[in-house]
Amino acid sequence: MMRVSRKLRKWTATILDLPQDVVLDLPRITMIGGLQVTVENHRGILHFSPELLRLAMDNGELEVTGQDLIIRNIGAEEVFVEGKIMGVRLQPRGKKPQ
Repeated sequence: MMRVSRKLRKWTATILDLPQDVVLDLPRITMIGGLQVTVENHRGILHFSPELLRLAMDNGELEVTGQDLIIRNIGAEEVFVEGKIMGVRLQPRGKKPQ
C-alpha cells in the first residue's frame, strides 16, 4: 500500500509541476559554500558535536561533518548549521557506512 501511495504522490507532483521534496517528504539540503547548511524534512537529531551532526531521515540518516559546527536554528523539520562544513552524506537505511 505504501508503494502505491508513494507512486501516486510522485505522479501528482509531476502532473501538477510541484517540487518532489515537498510532495514526497524528501530531504532538502541547501549548502552555502563550506560555511552553512540547512536541512529540511528531517526527523530529529541523533547526535551533535562540534565535528559531527547526524539527523534521522525517513529512509536513513544524514551526516554533516566539519569543524566548529554550531546549530544556529532548529525547528520541527528544519535545522540550520554553521561552521567549517567538510562533508554531507546521506546514508540509506539498512546500508553500512563505508
